[in-house]
Amino acid sequence: MKVLDLHSQVRSQIMKLSVVMPIYNERNTLRSVIERVLSVRLDIEMLCVDDGSGDGSREMLADLQTEHPNLRMFLQPCNMGKGAALRRGIQEATGDFVVIQDADLEYDPQDYPTLLAPLIQGKADVVYGSRFLGSGPHRVLYFWHSVGNWILTLLSNCLTNINLSDMETCYKAFRREVILAKRRLRIYEVGISYWGRTYEEGKKIGWKDGVRALWCLLKYSIKEPVKAVESTSQSAQIEERSQKLAASETRQPNERRG
Repeated sequence: MKVLDLHSQVRSQIMKLSVVMPIYNERNTLRSVIERVLSVRLDIEMLCVDDGSGDGSREMLADLQTEHPNLRMFLQPCNMGKGAALRRGIQEATGDFVVIQDADLEYDPQDYPTLLAPLIQGKADVVYGSRFLGSGPHRVLYFWHSVGNWILTLLSNCLTNINLSDMETCYKAFRREVILAKRRLRIYEVGISYWGRTYEEGKKIGWKDGVRALWCLLKYSIKEPVKAVESTSQSAQIEERSQKLAASETRQPNERRG
């Protein structure tokens, strides 16, 4: 499906997208990434959760909130970690779908339509944006990071019996009523572009994060029970609207929306 067609489909169904963005000392890129997110032609609710920044990110975020009425700011009392910031943002989300967005410039918000396509079509509950699929541009960087990601992805796939190609990706989109866990979800992957940065440019992830990810994989694979996700009225409505839209486009193949 073409990006223009997908934008039209989202707007025609009056769907709302909640973009959850955890922030920790990202003053240098914060304004740029927020402006890029809000430039996407979708009905966006942006939820920015500052995780105890000390570089002026909080003050900049307050200014940006006054400039953009669809931006909501939440402040953690101290540095509680990315996971806690994400949980806070997801709890506050009110959109039909949720997308996770980092506060750097490594991921392009123009990929949102690609991420949302399987959700809007009623095919998926969760969509991962893979940096190792597709033909989008990818900056070539650290070899050992790719090895670490491959090991974690392999272990995750062994524990969950799914075949993801990029478990450590930032870009994840899902219906608001589902939370990623050991549930019977319909999971899709789509290719995305990736503009990785160096440590000199502000990259923060290191080997300790890999160890923490490994621990979480083992912990939650044992503790989290398998749960089936019941069909919801919302997903049924989404599918019905998609079918109506497809029928309309079949009757008027030359009409372009948006």
